Amino acid sequence: MRTTALATVGFLGVAALAVSGCSAAGTPEDDGGDVTISYTNFISNGGNEENLQAIVDAFEDENPGITVDVTTLPYADYGTALQTDLAAGTASDVFDVEYSNYASYQANGVLAPLEVSDTGVYRQSVLEAYATDGTQYALPSSFSTVVMFYNKDMFEAAGLETPADGWTWDDVESAAETLTDEAAGVWGAHQPVSFYEFYKVLEQSGGSFLDESGTKVAFNTPEGVEAAEWLVGKSGTVMPTIEQGQGTPDFDTNLFTEGKLAMLYTGIWMFGAFADVPFGWDIAVEPGNTQQASALFSNAVGVSAQSENGEAATKFAEFLTSSDVMVDTRLEAGWELPAISDDAKLESYLTLGNPDNRQAVFDSLENVALPPVVAEGQQEMQDIMTEELIEAQSGRKSVEEALASAEERINAAIGG
Repeated sequence: MRTTALATVGFLGVAALAVSGCSAAGTPEDDGGDVTISYTNFISNGGNEENLQAIVDAFEDENPGITVDVTTLPYADYGTALQTDLAAGTASDVFDVEYSNYASYQANGVLAPLEVSDTGVYRQSVLEAYATDGTQYALPSSFSTVVMFYNKDMFEAAGLETPADGWTWDDVESAAETLTDEAAGVWGAHQPVSFYEFYKVLEQSGGSFLDESGTKVAFNTPEGVEAAEWLVGKSGTVMPTIEQGQGTPDFDTNLFTEGKLAMLYTGIWMFGAFADVPFGWDIAVEPGNTQQASALFSNAVGVSAQSENGEAATKFAEFLTSSDVMVDTRLEAGWELPAISDDAKLESYLTLGNPDNRQAVFDSLENVALPPVVAEGQQEMQDIMTEELIEAQSGRKSVEEALASAEERINAAIGG
């Protein structure tokens, strides 16, 4: 799963076009003739192009008269290309939307409101991520969650119970302290010190990153201090320090695959990377503090507000995100998980093994922590939060000083 935010520049032109642009109502498709709709995506790039085409072919077979023209772009190029097309009024009828950019797209009017035939087919926690004021503006095409991976062999050798539902931060801390052997280079737990972990553990402590207006931060609170201390306090106790390599690319995954890390917080996209490690491992829903909250990353598809074939485009968007053909294709290909609600259709995923507790992937959706998003300054907000947390981790600032500085800097960046 790609989690890097797409570019969010160029919206002044987009907004102007959205105000003056045509709507999806009263379109050429009302005449009953054949229509061609366009779809630009990044989700299939890098090996799933044929799988996407199989879904498109099935849609066209079920919907004679509608042809789908597909353009697939590398993820690195997609954001710039989409911004250019939106500003020029030449965006595809249907296009991929990453959650971190949904708020900007919706606020600037480039997404058409969607009349969905059956919202019940989707996982509600994922579907609601793409709704604003009760109106659906995009449909989730896939999702990934962050869970806690653990080395079963290490737990069993130490005579410890393995992580289970109901575990809290205290349980993690106790097990991590027992399993850490710094002299042997063995560590109890690893959790990145970053924006993406902070907003999640903040919710696990009952706090919120942004206030209700979504324009100012709300993390400089006792809950925020507790969350930040939970992250940075692992460094040098149950997790390596920056000087020992913490924070360098792949450091944590290498520790885990080498059998030198008991617990690792990361995404389900790592299943394949850990498939052949020479020890037993499994996953659990990430333990919380006052409550559980699991990070959710997802992609979606939206319909352009300027599409002249809105009805056909919406029909394709629904098929692409909820049809049995899509579900079967994704599961057989191992191509990210569909955000559907029918567990029976996902049973084959649960029986794939390694990890055995794949049910935790779906259990983690019961309490999700969505990345905080703002209309302006998204990347700056993320970078500032990470920078200040690392200042606290390194000891150059106290947690309280780091949060106060982050509050001031982020509010200035997002216009709060």
